[in-house]
Amino acid sequence: MIKQLFKSVKQYKRASLLTIITVVLEVIMEVIIPLLMANLIDYGIDAGNMSYIWKMGIALVIIAMISLTFGALSGKYAAEASAGFARNLRHDMYYNVQNFSFSNIDKFSTASIITRLTTDVTNVQYSYQMILRMAVRSPVMLVFCMIMSFSISDKLSWIFVGCIPILGVGLYFIMSRTHPIFERVFKTYDKLNMVVQENLRGIRVVKSFVREDYEKEKFEKISGSIFEDFSRAEKNLAFSMPLMQFCMYGCMLLISWFGARLIVGGDLTTGQLVSLITYTMQILMSLMMLSIVFVIITISRASAERIVEILAEESDLKNNDNPGFTVNDGSIRFENVNFSYANDINRLCLKNVNLDIRSGETVGILGGTGSSKTSLVQLIPRLYDVTEGNVFVGGIDVKNYDIETLRTEVAMVLQKNELFSGTIKENLRWGSENASDEELERVCRVAQADGFIQDFPDKYDTHIEQGGTNVSGGQKQRLCIARALLKKPKIMILDDSTSAVDTKTDAMIRRALREELPDTTKIIISQRVSSVEDADKIIVLEGGMINAVGKHSELLKTNEIYREIYESQTKSLVS
Repeated sequence: MIKQLFKSVKQYKRASLLTIITVVLEVIMEVIIPLLMANLIDYGIDAGNMSYIWKMGIALVIIAMISLTFGALSGKYAAEASAGFARNLRHDMYYNVQNFSFSNIDKFSTASIITRLTTDVTNVQYSYQMILRMAVRSPVMLVFCMIMSFSISDKLSWIFVGCIPILGVGLYFIMSRTHPIFERVFKTYDKLNMVVQENLRGIRVVKSFVREDYEKEKFEKISGSIFEDFSRAEKNLAFSMPLMQFCMYGCMLLISWFGARLIVGGDLTTGQLVSLITYTMQILMSLMMLSIVFVIITISRASAERIVEILAEESDLKNNDNPGFTVNDGSIRFENVNFSYANDINRLCLKNVNLDIRSGETVGILGGTGSSKTSLVQLIPRLYDVTEGNVFVGGIDVKNYDIETLRTEVAMVLQKNELFSGTIKENLRWGSENASDEELERVCRVAQADGFIQDFPDKYDTHIEQGGTNVSGGQKQRLCIARALLKKPKIMILDDSTSAVDTKTDAMIRRALREELPDTTKIIISQRVSSVEDADKIIVLEGGMINAVGKHSELLKTNEIYREIYESQTKSLVS
């Protein structure tokens, strides 16, 4: 885990190293100060030597100023290193998510990824800053102070040594009980973000069904769970401070008691005892800082594990060693295809699919809900890989294409249309980054979108809100079709993409596609027979299997499922 995280430090290794160096130099200066104070007392104040007092006083001021300078520099470098580390973590996570296949994305919820990119990264950033400063400062201070203490009085210094195991065992016990709670808390954070996200996205539905109280109750329940877990964790962590104070004050009392006896016996000077007490404070403060670092690491460890899960996740869709960069045509062939989202042969959603589609054909796909229509077409641009069998495009297995090349030649208007915040032009240019205004207008005319765009005051410069909330469902679908057309693909897949438009507009879109893209293979998934009845062939799916393939007139005579769908829709129109 640490190795994976450290990869994201990158260009901030220098700032991290400078933090460690300046912290060590600051500690050295602080360790020298008690030694100078002992000499000041023993050889200056007790001896009444004013020149020596001035000399030691000036030295103490200089050393203190140098220590302050190194402290300020360590703070500056630590802030730069930790902020940069967090920036790189977010960058690396976000870019890795972009490489995920659909099956990779299915492992993580949207809310979970957002939590990991925000709250978890912030926790790790703070922890990294504390590690660079406190986790370096405390052990170094502990070692130097122990060396100085033993050089002054080895008898009194054993008091520190006896205290360290007590503190270590106590802190380990506290941390081992607290870490599982924080793991649970951050998973609950995912649920909280998901509830908030769902509520905000569906706020119109919530209000129309008057479900505000239900949503508040759901939020309160999850928020309360986080409160309870955090309270339990904080109660456990609260024991670290009394334990620390017990060790600190115990050491001070024992050193004062035994130190006074050594002074009376002539084995210790007053200055040495003062410096020893100062070293005691520094050692115990170092241990206290270490306990705080342990607390922060305990909190951030759960976050770090969740971040590494994203960073270490590899896409299960990769190019082979010699991928093809040219798609010859829009022909499609399925050979003995079985497919399972769980990659489990016993849980197939597509079974024994064999299919031949010639380049330039218009193919309709019909079937009931859950018949795997969308699953079938998602295998063509290799959004998922088949579990068994092969899918060929242009006569070549899709696994032998460069993924970007394949998906560029397969335009897919998904069942769930998505528009992004920005102008209509910016959304359309997802299809072709350098498309001219004339091209935008042309594809919008084909998709029957130009008419309503011209009615907007700003026309193609009209701003689209996040998720396309300021346009209707039918307008959103037509804009998504236009966006796909800009790719000038060899295969175009419309996955129930005209469900929100009226039948007249639907017919106009299909006619325009047939005239504008005669050489492009067009696959239309629809619940309406009218949307596919003029197709070159119609595929009827049932239970993940091909039930029938044929033209409209043939299927009416030979296929019961198709006939039932047709009759139910035509009767409803008549009535």
